[in-house]
Amino acid sequence: MSFGAAPIGNFLHPFSESEAAGMVDQAWDLGMRYFDTAPLYGHGLSEYRLGHALRERPRDEYVVSTKVGRVLKPAAQGSFDSGLWVRPAPFAAEYDYTFDGIMRAVEDSLQRLLLDRVDILFMHDIDRYTHGDLQESMFRTALDSGFAALERLRAEGVVDAIGFGVNEADVCAEAVRRADADCVLLAGRYTLLEQEPLDHLLPMCAEREIGVVLGGVYNSGILATGPTTGAKFNYGPAPKPVMERARRLQAVCDRHDVPLPAAALHFAAAHPVVSSICIGSRTQQQQAASAAWLELDLPSALWDDLRREGLLREDAPTP
Repeated sequence: MSFGAAPIGNFLHPFSESEAAGMVDQAWDLGMRYFDTAPLYGHGLSEYRLGHALRERPRDEYVVSTKVGRVLKPAAQGSFDSGLWVRPAPFAAEYDYTFDGIMRAVEDSLQRLLLDRVDILFMHDIDRYTHGDLQESMFRTALDSGFAALERLRAEGVVDAIGFGVNEADVCAEAVRRADADCVLLAGRYTLLEQEPLDHLLPMCAEREIGVVLGGVYNSGILATGPTTGAKFNYGPAPKPVMERARRLQAVCDRHDVPLPAAALHFAAAHPVVSSICIGSRTQQQQAASAAWLELDLPSALWDDLRREGLLREDAPTP
């Protein structure tokens, strides 16, 4: 389990400086040693807070990943669209997947993180969800220009591993086909509710020995809260088919006295190419609960029943 630092960039809700530092401190005390962030998260705020919280820790005892594809430029508060980030840092985020843009973004990130190097660097959000009709041209620029910067940074030892951080499995698979990636971060697409990456992406990663970090394994809410009123799925209200599938998942878990979020975590972690499951918690209670669920021993009969109910694919690895 790794620390997803999007929430401490004031994702949906603001954190105080002490609350953000407390989340990182608790993650460390729980045993987490991998921390993932990005310039987008709070428009630099997440990287800044994470860097300060880790500054006194022994550098060789933890791993940090951040992302490229956006350059932050000073801008007055309220003069730019901050999306889902509440009270972000005073920087506007502009897409830049060129070689020069990547190099600038990395230098800026290192300063915010108070580091001389990062361990993992992901090309961020080259998917249709982010760019819509512009995705094809953004993708082409990222692969034809920007990825060469990642390769140079890897060769120079500024980063140890490079890859892609995206929300769509097919886009991620196409990027992996075309580039020499070490790892990928796939957000929200391989969960108890969505198993399509078993078709192409995960077998390809297994064949090429590419490590996979999974984010969004609760599908942004519903697999943590259960199919409750107002449950979220991919940052919006869960549609009826998703609510119904979640109810069926919940029913099987209840029969085995297993918390639904525990099943979600163990399922995501079970695939052999998965190196880490990255959890972005909003409170210390949530973070402690996820860590505790991951330590549970789940009965093998749970997975048998989920398959029997048609809720797990036959080719999906389980614990």
